[in-house]
Amino acid sequence: MPVTQEEPTNESISETLPQVSLLEASIGYEFVDKSLALRALSHRSLNSERRQGREEMAEHNEQLEFLGDSVLGLLVSEFLFLAHPELPEGQLSINKARIVSAAHLVEVAKSINLGECLLLGRGEELSGGRQKRALLADTLEAVLAAVFIDGGLDAARSLVERVVMAVQTAQDHDAELRNFKACLQELAQSKGMSQPIYITVATEGPEHSKTFTIEAQIGLDWREQGSGVTKKAAGQMAARNLFRRMSASA
Repeated sequence: MPVTQEEPTNESISETLPQVSLLEASIGYEFVDKSLALRALSHRSLNSERRQGREEMAEHNEQLEFLGDSVLGLLVSEFLFLAHPELPEGQLSINKARIVSAAHLVEVAKSINLGECLLLGRGEELSGGRQKRALLADTLEAVLAAVFIDGGLDAARSLVERVVMAVQTAQDHDAELRNFKACLQELAQSKGMSQPIYITVATEGPEHSKTFTIEAQIGLDWREQGSGVTKKAAGQMAARNLFRRMSASA
């Protein structure tokens, strides 16, 4: 009678692969089906080496990456739509593109130490795979897909809000402010109004640590101020405040 090999249980996966437990602790989600987490963390380099050694091949995460990309786009769009009802479609698209970008996903992956959880072939390990930016971003998408399959849309939504949206880099913040300044100009044009002007209304603090206050003005009726450690930052903040006020009154 042929001997059949039993499928690995959740307990055996957890015991033999501490990376699964580490991932669960990092993202705050416990998988019902541990094999999904195992697949999400498995790079295709594992299969290449197992094929050469004639070992049983394991599923890798590339198909999960495909699904995770779509799930991420949907949930980030939903989050921005609900969180920023005052923003026009163009600004929402800009913000979404920043959040789902590989650069942002790499920072998110680093924030949860995803590199330590990866299951790599020996060659990929030796070539520094745990720090490769593309690999980290792709694996994060695979993990999101695994959570979606295991726990449904609510579980995936919670992961996005708790982990993906929580990472805000200085570069993200500067880009957001620059976009608000551009949006204010576009909004003024769409209403047939004069272009925004920016006036320094206050400078405070010692020479080495000044704080600037800038006022953004459109015509005689629309004015809002913003402060920052540089005139550029203060002007961007003023643009954001005026843009939000004008959008809310539309």
